[in-house]
Amino acid sequence: MGCGHKDDKANLASSQIASFSHQPHQPPSTPASKEVWKKGGRMFSILLAVHLALLACTLVSSGAFEKIAVHDYDVFFLLTVMMLIVIIWIIFYLVSTSRCPDAILCKDSHAGPIWLRGGLILFAIFSLVMDVFKIGYYSSFYSCLSAIKIIYPIVQAIFVVVQTYFLWISAKDCVHVHLNVTRCGLMLTLTTNLAVWMSAVTDESVHKAHSKLKKNVTEEIFRWLLKAGLRSSSAEECNCNSQICQIFKNGYFWLYPFNIEYSLFASAMVYVMWKNVGRFIDHHSHHMHRLKFRLFRRTFFVGIVLGLIILVSGLGVLILYEVQVNSSTESSKKSQALTMYYIFNIVCLGLMSLVCIGGSVIYRFDKRDMDRHKNPTRTLDVALLMGAALGQYAISYYSIVAIVASTPRDAISALNLTYALLMIAQHTFQNIFIIEGLHRQPPKEDHKHDTHQKDLYGLTFVNINAVSLRVPDSGSILAPSTASGTEAIHPSDLVRSLTTPKKMNWRRKFLREISMFLLLSNIILWITPAFGARPQFDNDTELNFYGDSMWPAIVDICLPFGIFYRMHAVASLLEVYIMS
Repeated sequence: MGCGHKDDKANLASSQIASFSHQPHQPPSTPASKEVWKKGGRMFSILLAVHLALLACTLVSSGAFEKIAVHDYDVFFLLTVMMLIVIIWIIFYLVSTSRCPDAILCKDSHAGPIWLRGGLILFAIFSLVMDVFKIGYYSSFYSCLSAIKIIYPIVQAIFVVVQTYFLWISAKDCVHVHLNVTRCGLMLTLTTNLAVWMSAVTDESVHKAHSKLKKNVTEEIFRWLLKAGLRSSSAEECNCNSQICQIFKNGYFWLYPFNIEYSLFASAMVYVMWKNVGRFIDHHSHHMHRLKFRLFRRTFFVGIVLGLIILVSGLGVLILYEVQVNSSTESSKKSQALTMYYIFNIVCLGLMSLVCIGGSVIYRFDKRDMDRHKNPTRTLDVALLMGAALGQYAISYYSIVAIVASTPRDAISALNLTYALLMIAQHTFQNIFIIEGLHRQPPKEDHKHDTHQKDLYGLTFVNINAVSLRVPDSGSILAPSTASGTEAIHPSDLVRSLTTPKKMNWRRKFLREISMFLLLSNIILWITPAFGARPQFDNDTELNFYGDSMWPAIVDICLPFGIFYRMHAVASLLEVYIMS
């Protein structure tokens, strides 16, 4: 495979590194023609990704309906081929970069933080369990199925293992060999993850619609909504009747949210790698902040306790909601469940909005500088937060229009209106708080004050006034020493070394409490819609206003973005917590 010297940019990379060794603090000079081709290489990989994404989206959306002559095994075949190509490319990447010593000249310290990679592994484990359940489900009646339906989960499991290992060890890489091949391979990997995500979201949405409408619609409409998961000519023969088959079927549907989040997490990390291809990092300005994750230090435990209360209460509300809505046919039970759900979310969203406002106020008094260095990871985090929030914004505004324009209005409509308004406010205030936190410099230890404090606290008794009495006319305690290089110390510096850390610790503690409370609250707000509690389908106001076809389509399109927003907010808040 070589080291990629045939690539027209590899020679440029080697020449730039040679200049780096002599001038470590000067950015490399890039010829204009090479910079143009860098943009051309990126554009080619983007066009490849766009065409593959459109093809996958067309097949996935067409395969969701039985009346269209595109079956789900056509979708599975395309996804299987894409995953196999990505697996081959990842192996090529790992082998080529390991054999070439100059393949990875620098690493992006901001890319692929440990909590993001840890979350990726967690979702990968659940995705593997889902694939096992899928294999068991399809194996229950393999005689009447296409072979691709059993091959697909096997290939997906291999794909998850290989990609997780690849992202764990290579997420920070700034590659400088096979640049155009690497860009295309990374874009193919990103597109494959998005295609798997689209397939999972479509499958889950159709399954939810099937579960909600199976009891209330005719067989013809039910079959129209049913995804073509089995060949129509043998649907009766392939029915899942055994108990073990039902366990496998229900199990892998319950694990779909983890697979959805895994695909999105992997897509975000692959995009950052794509941005870092051919990138040179000036380590003089792009220094690495070694921050320690200390969960139970420098905290009052208020945010953790309140967050755990919200989390446990939300789990209880979710269980009661599912039992009363899905197991009971009485309208009164359904109204009680909706009332309970809306009240809990109104309280939770109201507290989160107030806390975010308080955190933004605290940032106004934070003396830390803003981090203005180039950071593709942070840019992507901000873009994903703002973009994913649009899904929940859309649902909320559709609900507001339906509630205001509908008559008559009851208590549930008032709660729904309040819930929609608070959802918009909470997303807005939380985005402001997170973006401010991500753009702050991490806390720096003031070595000057540390030295003063060691000298100061080394004494048994300290009398600042007595120290100031011994100050010469020049106003300094110690004269500047040219031999030792020590700086002059002023009495005001000693006083400030006592008072300043307390103020800084007070602000940082509150920011940590706010971050931890928001983190736990976002977890329950992710779990609730991801695992079944979706009042948008149970509240009749929007269904009657927009119709049985338009409103479910709106929710199915926008809700996955809202679910992803919560999980991405959890990762961003964890970073804000550590940076505080």
